[in-house]
Amino acid sequence: MATEVTRVTDVTDANFETEVLGAELPVLVEFTADWCPPCRQMGPVLKALAAEEGERLKVVQLDVDSNPATTNAYKVLSMPTFMVFRGGEPVKAMVGARAKRKLLEELADVI
Repeated sequence: MATEVTRVTDVTDANFETEVLGAELPVLVEFTADWCPPCRQMGPVLKALAAEEGERLKVVQLDVDSNPATTNAYKVLSMPTFMVFRGGEPVKAMVGARAKRKLLEELADVI
């Protein structure tokens, strides 16, 4: 059963500041959309990542269609876009679906 630490949380324009910018852990945000096949493909990868790295990394998703303010604020144009936030600042951005192993490699320097 998923605990609070090991699940992928949905964030919105309304709670982005609290959930992401105010988080104690580094946060991986997937900017996603329902109509985006590569985004859907990343669902199981992100769940596995949240389960494995939940102690060190918070994993969240933001629907770009429902949350235009945050999407525009970070100039997200392609889906999926992954951004890592630490201490309220974006420290890394990656665009496109990728395997969990590759994602972990790319996150190694920020978590």
